[in-house]
Amino acid sequence: MKSAVISVGTELLFGKVVNTNAAYISQELNNMGIDVLYHYTMGDNPDRLKRMLEFAMADCDLLLCTGGLGPTEDDLTKETVCEFMGEELVLNEDALTSMKQFFEHSDIEFTENNIKQAYLPENGEAFQNSAGTAPGFAITKNGKTIICMPGVPREMKAMFTEWVRPYLMKLTDAHIFSRSVKVFGIGESLVETMLLPFIDGQTDPTIATYAKEGEVEVRITSKRKTEEEAKESADKMMTGVLEVLGDNVYSTSGKEIGETVAEKLLERNISISCCESATAGLFAAELVKTHGISKVFDRGIVAYSPESQTEELFVDADIINKFTPYSAEAAEAMVKGLYKKTKSRLCVSMTGLAGPEGYKNMSAGIYYISVLFDGKLTTRSFIHKGRTRQLNREFMMMTMFDMINSIIDGTPLSKMMF
Repeated sequence: MKSAVISVGTELLFGKVVNTNAAYISQELNNMGIDVLYHYTMGDNPDRLKRMLEFAMADCDLLLCTGGLGPTEDDLTKETVCEFMGEELVLNEDALTSMKQFFEHSDIEFTENNIKQAYLPENGEAFQNSAGTAPGFAITKNGKTIICMPGVPREMKAMFTEWVRPYLMKLTDAHIFSRSVKVFGIGESLVETMLLPFIDGQTDPTIATYAKEGEVEVRITSKRKTEEEAKESADKMMTGVLEVLGDNVYSTSGKEIGETVAEKLLERNISISCCESATAGLFAAELVKTHGISKVFDRGIVAYSPESQTEELFVDADIINKFTPYSAEAAEAMVKGLYKKTKSRLCVSMTGLAGPEGYKNMSAGIYYISVLFDGKLTTRSFIHKGRTRQLNREFMMMTMFDMINSIIDGTPLSKMMF
């Protein structure tokens, strides 16, 4: 099945809103074995949308549209799609009731223009909106399907999960199963090179790599007649991938590195405290995204100035004067002071230069991380050049998690190959 994603909204063209919907939908369709041929973005203009529908339908069996389903006069996606597909709009009483209940529960006044959202195609399939007011729908004619969803990402994702994905699964007899392998510290090009024996000549399962700052996800997908066959195929391929990528793998569940480490700390009842300089609380903020982390997370200290390192973490001023606040010696003194204060089983510290300027003869992007776990001290230095200040800080935070992940698992530390 071939598809296209059409994003409607003038705000997208102005650059005021980042189009995350298209990326999300494409990933979901790819996981289902549905090919995405095009991404289109346009303003709230019925004539242009109609021309785009005609153009996209020439190559695709499936179009997924987001945006333009609201109550205002410029929300005309639904009307344009129904006209294009030869469908009449009729009042859907279930949609209207659901919408009114949403307003009541939200303690928001229901205005008459909202009724417009409850008009849906007479012969379409309605999709309720559990996260908002505008329902979505699907229309199929002559083997071609158009699906319309809200433009608000939170509402779109909820509708896709609850309604669209099951609907699409009914359109194909194939069963899709995917596995995710996430690695940290290896660039995408190197990951692909390492996996070339699997990638070359692949048919099923397929391997695709997706890179973002500091990490790469390897997605293994199989499409077979039964779910059991697809799972067996993907699992067999994953075994080979894990052997090649080795200790750089931090997750096979699809979860991010922060959540992966947090769950291990909870499962093993490892108490943790942290002190941060350049990351200024990013590590602690990421850690507490995991529900229940308060059972093991004692405290996080932001020691941004040399004075705070001395006052909060008992770092000797002589160490700072001799080695600077941005040094391995300072990181080790910080983590020892943190342990003295908290007695957490695992203590982690970081200090460094996020940039853009360096310090004396030190370059921006250099940083040091110390981990004290069960009495054993591990300190590493890192340098990453050419990144912005914010990217440096985010990378530092992820490196803290990566070090902890390796140390509590007893595996070799990542080599950071880029």
